[in-house]
Amino acid sequence: MTPKLLSLHHVTATVAEARPDVAFYTGVLGLRRVKKTVNFDNHGVYHFYYGDEVGTPSTLMTTFPYAGQGVPVGAKGAGQVVETAFSVPSGAVRFWERRLAEADIAIDAREERFGRPLLRFHDPSGLRIEVVEAPDDGRGPWLGGTIPGEVAIRGVHSVTMLVRSAPPTLDFASDVLGMAVGPSERARTRLVVGEEAPGHFLDVVESTDAPPGVNGLGTVHHVALAVEDDEAQAAFRARLVEAGVEVTPVRDRDYFRSIYFREPGGVLYEIATRGPGFLVDESVEVLGEALRLPQGAEAKRTEIAAALPTLDPSPSRPESST
Repeated sequence: MTPKLLSLHHVTATVAEARPDVAFYTGVLGLRRVKKTVNFDNHGVYHFYYGDEVGTPSTLMTTFPYAGQGVPVGAKGAGQVVETAFSVPSGAVRFWERRLAEADIAIDAREERFGRPLLRFHDPSGLRIEVVEAPDDGRGPWLGGTIPGEVAIRGVHSVTMLVRSAPPTLDFASDVLGMAVGPSERARTRLVVGEEAPGHFLDVVESTDAPPGVNGLGTVHHVALAVEDDEAQAAFRARLVEAGVEVTPVRDRDYFRSIYFREPGGVLYEIATRGPGFLVDESVEVLGEALRLPQGAEAKRTEIAAALPTLDPSPSRPESST
């Protein structure tokens, strides 16, 4: 079969403190926390997923709060995703200017990209975040949050990848992964994953003298691309191996299955299946409230929960660890 990438799936970042992270993404940005679980490789660290009502692929931002775990502050640079943009409706930038001012969040830039207004600012851990107007975004907002639906975030719009040489990154994306190479603007070239719409864009910025990125607090760890099912993922894995790319075995993440590899510019990619999704262990009404543990970790629930930072209770429901 000829495999197809469908869209972005999620962006995963290494962040600092857990409570400010939750407060920013759910309180300031108005996203839903659709899953509260732990890092598969370190059960002493939360893994939060933020997105729309059910955590639809392309709406998801996920974070590992590593404060207190000996992880240093990272350095943004070549071989990394350096900006994550969220899509908002046409005309919503004015609302977001007020919203950020009320939250005492400084706006670093007001500009246009490919003809769309955007704001750039930082989250509590130093990640570069953007909101960009996208009148063509057909995704619905999370209506149970703190933002009116007419101006609320629809999902991830795009990510910006910084590389020292763009041609190998663009050729790999096109020839091996089947992405379309879209428009260019100054040193930025847009890659299109699937259809040409918000939630499908990877922007590649070339900077020949960019310092190397160093993973750590305040940096994006990887960007994930969505495929329909295990068969499509296996076909991509075979294609990558044939192209001489070092790629991991399939890893079961409970809510999807994943493979990981680096593209020529050094950015870590994940290809993740759309399913089974976040409703496999919680109902939609209470999604993201209880602590969910990876398969096989339930016997250590008491030990794991005791080692995790305490989170502030939500306005409507107390935090739960069961």
